[in-house]
Amino acid sequence: MENDSPRRIYMDYSAGKPVDPRVTDAMLPFFNSSFGNPSSVHTLGQEAKQALQNSREVVAKLINSETPEAIVFTSGATESNNLAIRGTAGRNKSRGNKILTSSVEHMSVVNPCKLMIRNGFQVIFLPVDKLGVLDLEKLESELDDQTTLVSIVYANPEIGTIEPIKEISKIVHAKKAFLHVDATAACGQVPIDVQDENIDLLTMSSNDMYGPKGVGALYIKPGTTIEPVNQGGGQERGLRSGTENIPGIVGFAKAAEIAKNEMANESQRLTLLRNNLIKGLIEPIPYSYINGHPTQRLPDNVSVRYSFIEGESILLSLDIMGVYASSGSACAAKTLQPSHVLLALGLQPEDAHGSLMATLGRENTQEDVDKLTSIMPDIVKRLRDMSPLTPKELK
Repeated sequence: MENDSPRRIYMDYSAGKPVDPRVTDAMLPFFNSSFGNPSSVHTLGQEAKQALQNSREVVAKLINSETPEAIVFTSGATESNNLAIRGTAGRNKSRGNKILTSSVEHMSVVNPCKLMIRNGFQVIFLPVDKLGVLDLEKLESELDDQTTLVSIVYANPEIGTIEPIKEISKIVHAKKAFLHVDATAACGQVPIDVQDENIDLLTMSSNDMYGPKGVGALYIKPGTTIEPVNQGGGQERGLRSGTENIPGIVGFAKAAEIAKNEMANESQRLTLLRNNLIKGLIEPIPYSYINGHPTQRLPDNVSVRYSFIEGESILLSLDIMGVYASSGSACAAKTLQPSHVLLALGLQPEDAHGSLMATLGRENTQEDVDKLTSIMPDIVKRLRDMSPLTPKELK
């Protein structure tokens, strides 16, 4: 019997990606036959240790790390960001107690920075322009001899804007501060070269590359001094104690290898879909706008907003029709407050509430784009007809 139900369209890849079958195949042996602890000296342990080292080398190649030993495996981007911020600032407090970051960072950067304020640090949240690009003049003016760390996102996962990291790095290192870059959304989508861009610490996430959840890494440039956030048995150079998640790390490495090999073609494909989707979501609908930079953005990211209606109503309408998207970062979805990222662009709360974010992935096609762009005008019109905020001429 044929399945007559309509195809479900998933456009929330920034919140969670499926694990690539090739990644699953690479992981399977380490759940059963090669289950040893890499700290053990016997053969099974040494097999796991070799798999760990091989994985470190593969992940290092993805970002052109100077050495595999610069890669420290963690439980994900949140732990990596905490280790980078708390570990670097804490270890180097004698150099200064000032931290600079941007006003559009992920909460896994914002909240560790707020914790450092309670620990006696001064934290400055730097402004961005209306497209989400960091104000470089403000960065330069705030940098001083007391600045220990600057933490800037490589590309914002909510609005897609890619920051000028190479320019930022030059400014930061002129004052001899450390530069941490949260590359969670960018790594595997756009080429990143930590040596060419002169990055001291870089956060990566496995699931954002179609690897397993619960695994990530922090690149730490040789010579960058950092202290552990958690104490334990001394694994991962003593910076991240705890028995290594070998199946997850092997999966992360396989995902990184695939991303490196397929990045150019996939990014080109997604960019075309992205541009078509943005055009189709804005041009037919009055009072609709793009969030973030129109061209200097991630290939998978579509973020738009519609005046007079709320994003949650849009999402519910889309869900009924089998289209799954979001209104912003999944990690901030539990709050009813407008997105701090959109507010940082200068938007009013009522405008920020009307946002729709669609993030594309390997399974999306032009057919999916056509489906969403065909149903959106009617959805927006219906919601505006019900909204007390809508001007009479639009009803």
